[in-house]
Amino acid sequence: MKKILVLHTGGTISMHEDEDGDVETGIENPLTGAQVTLPDVDLTVENIFNLPSEHIGPIHMLKLQQRILKAEGAFDGVVITHGTDTLEETSFFLDSTLDVSMPIVMTGAMRSSNELGSDGLYNYQSALRVAAEHESQHRGVLVVMNDEIHAARFVTKTHTTNVATFGSPISGTMGLLTKRQIIYFYDLPKRHILPIAHVDKRIPVLKVYAGMDGQLLELLAASNIDGIIIEALGAGNLSREAAQGVQYILSRNIPVVVVSRSFNGVAEPVYDYLGGGVQLEKAGVIFATSINGQKARLKLLIGLDNRLDDSALHTYLHQL
Repeated sequence: MKKILVLHTGGTISMHEDEDGDVETGIENPLTGAQVTLPDVDLTVENIFNLPSEHIGPIHMLKLQQRILKAEGAFDGVVITHGTDTLEETSFFLDSTLDVSMPIVMTGAMRSSNELGSDGLYNYQSALRVAAEHESQHRGVLVVMNDEIHAARFVTKTHTTNVATFGSPISGTMGLLTKRQIIYFYDLPKRHILPIAHVDKRIPVLKVYAGMDGQLLELLAASNIDGIIIEALGAGNLSREAAQGVQYILSRNIPVVVVSRSFNGVAEPVYDYLGGGVQLEKAGVIFATSINGQKARLKLLIGLDNRLDDSALHTYLHQL
C-alpha cells in the first residue's frame, strides 16, 4: 500500500463557476471528498491553504517545503494541487530546495469544478498515479497536467486558458500518461539543491524593451533591493543606455542576473558591444542560461539566503 500525502493549496482546481459565469473560491474544496479509483493507495489529505495562486508567494512556498521535509520517511509521495498562474514558480522553488527521493507532483486545472469540460479531477487522479509510480522517484518535482509530465526546472505556462497550457520549451515533455502506463522519455542532469530558511530578499524582475534607458534601473538601485533579474533581448542584450543603468546597479554591489525575454532558447554572452552580452558578463552580470525571469528570481533568492559569494553565485545561477 502506497501512502500519498495530498496538500491542497487552492486555485482554479478548487473553485467553482457562479450563476454569472464568474469563477470564485468556495468555503469547501470540491476535491476534499473526491472519489479516485487507485488500487493500493492510501491518501492523507490536508488543506494547507485555500488561495488563488496569485496570492501565493515565497513565504507559502517555504511552508510547503517545510511540510514536505516533515513528511519524508512517512509517505511514499506527495501531490500538491495549486493554481496554475504561479504553479511553475512553486514547483521550481520546491525542486531547488528539497533533496528527497520520493515523488513530489504538482497539478492544477484550467477549468473550475462545475464548468463544462472541467479538468481538475482528471488531473488530480493523474498526479496521484504519477506519485505512486516507482519510476517517478529521484526525478525532482514534477508537474502533471493534460496527460503530460513536465520537470519543474523547465515547465512554464504557455496559454492563458487552454487546458494544454503547460509546456517545456527547452527540454520537451518528460513523460506521458496513458490508460495503463506511465512513460518517461529522459532523465535530467543532477540538480543543485540548497536549503533555505528565509525568503525576505527584495528581488524585482524587469523586462527590457526597445529604446529602454537606464533611469528605471537607477531608481530600483536606490530602493534597497537585494538583487535584480533582467529579461533581456535575444540571447541577453541591452540598449547602451540600459547597460549604463546596469553598470550603476553593479557599482552598488547589487547582483544583476540576465535571462532572455524570448520564450525559447538559452541566454548566453554572444555579442561584444556596449549592451551586448559579452560586455555585460565582463562587467559582472550573471547569466542564468536556461530559466525564465520568475524562476531566476527564486534561484537568486535561494543563493542569497545561502550567502553565496560572487563566484559561487555565478556558478549556481549558471547551472541548469
